[in-house]
Amino acid sequence: MKSSETLQEYRQPILAAIALLVLFVLLGISSPYFLEFNNIFNIGKQASINLMIALGMTVVIISGGIDLSVGSIMALTISIMAVLNVVFGLNIVFAAVAGMLAALASGAINGVVIQFGRVPAFIATLGMMGVARGFVLLISRGNPSMSFPDAFLWIADGSVLGIPFPIFLSTVMVILTGAFLKYTRLGREIYAIGGNAEAARLSGINIQKVRILTYTISGLCCGLAGIVFAARVGAAPPSAGVGYELNAIAAAIIGGTSLSGGRGSVIGTVVGALLMAVISNGLNIIRVDPYWQGIVIGMVIVLAVMLSNMKSEQS
Repeated sequence: MKSSETLQEYRQPILAAIALLVLFVLLGISSPYFLEFNNIFNIGKQASINLMIALGMTVVIISGGIDLSVGSIMALTISIMAVLNVVFGLNIVFAAVAGMLAALASGAINGVVIQFGRVPAFIATLGMMGVARGFVLLISRGNPSMSFPDAFLWIADGSVLGIPFPIFLSTVMVILTGAFLKYTRLGREIYAIGGNAEAARLSGINIQKVRILTYTISGLCCGLAGIVFAARVGAAPPSAGVGYELNAIAAAIIGGTSLSGGRGSVIGTVVGALLMAVISNGLNIIRVDPYWQGIVIGMVIVLAVMLSNMKSEQS
């Protein structure tokens, strides 16, 4: 009985993993280049940035919220780093720390506005998306392509134990996030609030603290993703992060995280992020019009939500 319940619980991530395996086989047959080590590493690098953001998004959605500001917060991190380093000559390490602090503050503000301002998460984070993007455009005006020093680019091109650093960092974040949600009191409280906020409050959980922390965690993930993105691009384009909120939500939902909260897993989000990266990479390799990528991803999101709703009705 227990094994059948486990299978039911992880049905959607398992289906996503099967779809990922099938895609690998089909794309491997369609193009011999797809299965080359360089391309596999490229897929990992491509997935890593979205995965970092999606981990924070997973935490927020499990708590019963949503964060539409992640792409703009990531762009804000990059712009602050660029201005402090390139324009004011601040050491890149201190500039990166300042960008991270801005991302953390943005996430915390989201949580405070939602909790104490009684603003729905959708509206509050939509507002933060506009505010953060406005600051990005204000900061970058006149400096649309500020370049980072060569040493900083190691974050994108370097490796640890033979593993590209973006993949290594995202793997560490996956392990830490998974352990946080499963083995810490705060992680269990996040699940409890997403499942039934009123019951969680009556059981003594400090909903205000937990909700603010979930959005702060999302901001932290955006900041780290911003640093990796900046190193990979080597510059600070004002358009950085546009559409990344959709990608992050898609990775979480494809992996089985419920939009109604209270259910989700880090492993599922990993599978979702990899599936999206493989779809994007595969479409590029077989020379499909890139505009089709948005159509395909949108269809996958709708299908994933349909499967999630069918699962909820059967439970």
